[in-house]
Amino acid sequence: MFYIIHALDKPCQTQTRLDNYADHKSYLSSARVKTIVSGPLLDDDGATMIGSFFLLEADTKEEVIRFNENDPFARIGLWQSVSINAFNKRVDNRVTDAA
Repeated sequence: MFYIIHALDKPCQTQTRLDNYADHKSYLSSARVKTIVSGPLLDDDGATMIGSFFLLEADTKEEVIRFNENDPFARIGLWQSVSINAFNKRVDNRVTDAA
């Protein structure tokens, strides 16, 4: 099943995010939950990072909750709010390698 994590940072946390990015990236690459798409959410200026988005594939929501709780960004208290929801993918227009 697919799940979405939408996490918004506490205000003025860009430097905290950058200081912990290497640990966050390492965690994502070693996690048992499959990350389909992830990246920072941006402010209206198109540059300032204000949160995180994940599209994940996992067997249960509990797995996703544990994944999120163990993320270094969560452990340092970067996020002000986090929502986790199941997602029913109906359309996927990403380019694939099959040609």
